[in-house]
Amino acid sequence: MTHDARRLAWAYLSRAAQGPHRLVVDHAAAYGPEAAAAAVRAGRLGERLEVRSHIDTAAADLDHIAALGGRLITPDDDEWPAWRFLGFDGSGLTGGVDTCPPIALWALGNRPVATATERSVSIVGTRASSPYGDHVTAEISADLALDGWTIISGAAFGIDAAAHRAALGVEGTTIAVLACGVDRAYPAGHSRLLRQIADHGLVLSEYAPGTTPAKHRFLARNRLVAALGSAVVVVEAGWRSGARNTAAWATKLGRPVLAVPGPVTSPTSKGCHRMIRDGEAVLVSSSHDVVAEAGALGSPEEWRPDLFRETDALSETGLLIYDALPATGSLSSRELSEQSGVPIGKVRAALPVLEMDGFVASDETGWFRVVRG
Repeated sequence: MTHDARRLAWAYLSRAAQGPHRLVVDHAAAYGPEAAAAAVRAGRLGERLEVRSHIDTAAADLDHIAALGGRLITPDDDEWPAWRFLGFDGSGLTGGVDTCPPIALWALGNRPVATATERSVSIVGTRASSPYGDHVTAEISADLALDGWTIISGAAFGIDAAAHRAALGVEGTTIAVLACGVDRAYPAGHSRLLRQIADHGLVLSEYAPGTTPAKHRFLARNRLVAALGSAVVVVEAGWRSGARNTAAWATKLGRPVLAVPGPVTSPTSKGCHRMIRDGEAVLVSSSHDVVAEAGALGSPEEWRPDLFRETDALSETGLLIYDALPATGSLSSRELSEQSGVPIGKVRAALPVLEMDGFVASDETGWFRVVRG
């Protein structure tokens, strides 16, 4: 099978980085994936990439994912959920290679990612869930799925599995985000569940096919679980928990963090109680509570432009782009990038959100400011 050079470059970068890498994401956004791939091969983007720069299995990886009925999704593609990843440009996310969107996403399942995540909620919790936790998770997940919300989780044992199964049980949409290649069933006991999720939703990973799970990959995966949902619901979590790490990412990304209380004697609810007590999470007990908190972000079609009229509400990136637009006339995306100093990839990701917020619009001449009353 033949592949175009640009897609091969994205696949190469995904394999070389093996997870989030801010330098790669920024270089690809500014100069394109082929230039970023050349920089990796030349050893210009850091030691971590240099030691893997000779590994080029891009064509084989693309053939393999195609044989599985899957695909590689890149920032070039219409289904790329760009607006979900805008939070990574926030001023509170600096200094780490993982504080960035994925380079690309490997996917099994036919649902377009952008469409599937328009109205979505991430539900996470302990692997050692109690019958109470399983019951509450199933009830909230099923009700949300019946109401058209996509349920996002990590396909682990316990709360994750209960959330996925509940959504599938009502013929809803669910997305599993993995910390390994999508061709690997992890945990192995969930191989059938993952097949069902791929049939009725999506199985996603930023890791190339064949990549094995590792602790640091689960921590990196958590940021994507948080980013792809309108809110993160923690049903059960111990004092120290991966679910609390996901909740921390949600806070950094500007997502509501919600927690379900449990019995005061339950060790599996100590993390939830702590988050509620310390003001890190809002107490919820039903899908109605979840929607009340997540609905404000919910779907881009549901956003009310009048709520976002003031430019104070804009991110630093959004404000730079808005300020670069002339009072009259229009500019192309490329011209906006040059005028604002924002990489072209980030400009293209931010413009649709600025349009939905009522700040800009476009026609055949380019992008222009919207005159507001």
